[in-house]
Amino acid sequence: MEKAVYLDYNATTPIDPEVANEMLPYIHTFFGNPSSSYSIGRINKEAVNRARKQVAGLINAKPEEIVFTSGGTESNNHAIRGIALANKGKGKHIIASSVEHPAVTEVCRYLNSLGCEITYFPVDRYGKINPNDVENAVRPDTVLITIMHANNEVGTIQPIKEVALIARKNNIMFHTDAAQSVGKIDTDVATLGVDLLTIAGHKLYAPKGIGALYIRKGIKIGNLMYGAGQEKGIRPGTENVPYIVALGKACEIVLRDYAKNTSNMYLTRERLLLGLQQKLGAAIKIIADLNNCLPNTLSIAFEKVDAHTLTSMIGNEVFFSIGSACHANSFEISPVLKAMKIDIATATCTVRISTGKNTTDEEIDLAIKAICDKVLKLTN
Repeated sequence: MEKAVYLDYNATTPIDPEVANEMLPYIHTFFGNPSSSYSIGRINKEAVNRARKQVAGLINAKPEEIVFTSGGTESNNHAIRGIALANKGKGKHIIASSVEHPAVTEVCRYLNSLGCEITYFPVDRYGKINPNDVENAVRPDTVLITIMHANNEVGTIQPIKEVALIARKNNIMFHTDAAQSVGKIDTDVATLGVDLLTIAGHKLYAPKGIGALYIRKGIKIGNLMYGAGQEKGIRPGTENVPYIVALGKACEIVLRDYAKNTSNMYLTRERLLLGLQQKLGAAIKIIADLNNCLPNTLSIAFEKVDAHTLTSMIGNEVFFSIGSACHANSFEISPVLKAMKIDIATATCTVRISTGKNTTDEEIDLAIKAICDKVLKLTN
């Protein structure tokens, strides 16, 4: 193959050309500090305010409810630690699912070391939570529920609205990590009913190193950093204007092209699955429930085909992710697959393939051929 087919859009996305062009004036010409009162400072301040409106518009929030961060990890840290800090007087209990991203679980581990109690509840065989488990975990000292909107590995979409009702009924703050869902499914904060929501720019065709945290108006949150007062003092430091502009433009594009792009993600994923099934048949096991899944995500296992060996053989022909890690001749199943009770034999054969808004039928057909050729070689 002359060109590698990239099918790992859940890992990261390329910068959209429109986004890159939007950034350029703020790299080359408008270099002023947004806090400065003269013209090139004011131009940058206006650009930041415009981007805040663009991000807010995508999730149906108010501009003043958007705080810019360095990415999804910082947004998750600020949401979880910030709520814990602000609510020390009420309690130290946090509820999370067993399939959260490390940007959530590692924060919870840290807070546990400081005396917080974390309750992790289970998921079903498709990675979906049961809202009843959330309700049963609620205690008088619970200050936060944090559940991702959609899983990064298998694509499972969680019943966020139902959990939001439980949180609201019990006067508990509710955070969702929407890094994977923004741009792929509806993330209207009013409809979801969440208090805090995480956005990661590099998942929606903006650069790495920029993100945002939605904080519902009236929510009190503790600071992780202290400084001059930018971002209403919640996230001080001179604003990264080119990247903020990029995130705003990326959100504007998502809103503008939402139907077209989500349709393409879905259709190319389905074309891929059908092509693999036609050539490999029963050798494929679908891990997630595709009726309750991100439109671009396909988590599958190729029976009796070690995923590491497959990716080694396929080299630079097709790029995708695998569901286990190999360390010194031993396999470590991902916590997500483990929580779903996927057996080790299946987990070591599992791959995650994720399509993008610009994935073409030609790329899918090349990927089908490359993957099937290697799988058949390994099984015959």
